[in-house]
Amino acid sequence: MNITKENKDDLNAQLTIKIEKDDYEGKVNDVLKDYRKKASVKGFRPGKVPAGLIKKMYYKPVMVEEINKILSESLSTYIRDENLDILGEPLPAEEKQESIDWDNQSDFEFIFDLGLAPEINPDLSDQDEVPFYKIKLSDELITKYKDSYLSQAGKYQEAEQAEEESMLTGDLVQVDENGEPVAEGLNVPETKILISKIADEEAKKELIGAAVGKKITLDVKKAFTNEADLAAMLHIEKEALETLSPTTFHYTLTKIENFKNAEPNQEFFNMVYGEGEVNSEEEFNERLKKDIEVNMGQESNQRFGVDAKKYLLNKLNAELPADFLKRWLMETNEEVSREQLEKEYPEVQEDLKWQLIKNKIAKENEIEVNEEEIAERAGLVARHQFMQYGLGNIPDEHLQSYVTKLLEKPEDKRRYYEMLKEEKVLSKVKELVKLQEKEVSKEEFDKLDS
Repeated sequence: MNITKENKDDLNAQLTIKIEKDDYEGKVNDVLKDYRKKASVKGFRPGKVPAGLIKKMYYKPVMVEEINKILSESLSTYIRDENLDILGEPLPAEEKQESIDWDNQSDFEFIFDLGLAPEINPDLSDQDEVPFYKIKLSDELITKYKDSYLSQAGKYQEAEQAEEESMLTGDLVQVDENGEPVAEGLNVPETKILISKIADEEAKKELIGAAVGKKITLDVKKAFTNEADLAAMLHIEKEALETLSPTTFHYTLTKIENFKNAEPNQEFFNMVYGEGEVNSEEEFNERLKKDIEVNMGQESNQRFGVDAKKYLLNKLNAELPADFLKRWLMETNEEVSREQLEKEYPEVQEDLKWQLIKNKIAKENEIEVNEEEIAERAGLVARHQFMQYGLGNIPDEHLQSYVTKLLEKPEDKRRYYEMLKEEKVLSKVKELVKLQEKEVSKEEFDKLDS
């Protein structure tokens, strides 16, 4: 067997692999011998089928399979041993590859196109300047965060008068043009309605300030424009809305509930931070301030990541073997059209460039991610998700069980690996470059271009 490489340019190469009969004949014969021992052919006892007949029946498919194995192994070995940094996977050379006559050839030549990764040299120093935005911690920001926590822990409470955000409960009755109940019409008791979700402004105004017992007339199609929600409210199929007639209903209030934020008391402190962790509003405010500072620091670092990535892509501006990559993407994504590929390729190209830069920085700085770090990050993400649902005190053993199941999925594990790797790379970039520090308000920070 002989393998040769020809560089077409800096980003494209071709590998020619020549396989001769001596390379595969022995393996083919071994397989045929095994076939002969097991073959069941009418007229012959097991293991007594003539070798010539076995060869006639199976030689070609076995030869093709063994040659493909040799081809795959030799390709992988050559790329590894020669330290070739390729993009995508080797593709058969469409222009040079001659058709193969499996019936008559004994020696074979296979030609593959390779897309080569460009040379990447970040060479970062304090000559490289990247903006770093620090968010000013204001009293307004602290109040906003506190109100958010109090709102999350809030509840609807029964009230005497409806407000703009009230939850109403009432009886819906389908009525005719005279306001009389329709015979065998829809009657939906204890229907819950959020005033804020009503699209009909006149109906909304009539309900705000109303008390229990108030009856209003609603054109339900005018009041509720989301068909799925309206169908669910009326307990009918969505398709039935097309023939719904009349669409006029009387709605009589039987209950009014107004949303109230939680009180900053011990029950609330325990729910947010755990039993006995915070014991006064003053302690809560201090703990909240520290949490906000941590969150703002994380947001600043995330923003730095966006700006650093943009800076590095612009600085290095590496060229990629575009024609090869488009061909590879088309062949590995059969559902993607050429038009769609051309539209999405610029974004794919930027992602590939960033991957190359990231890998280079990681390699130069010996950045690695271990299993323990992956599990720890998955745990943090999971705990945060539980907290969003008000489950701030989930026991560690339950959390660990959830994380273990989560990381059984290769795609999830890979996602956390890539997340940590990128964070470590950007952390190293932050050490190497010069930071252009800028202090901004949260409002100014949120308006920065992505």
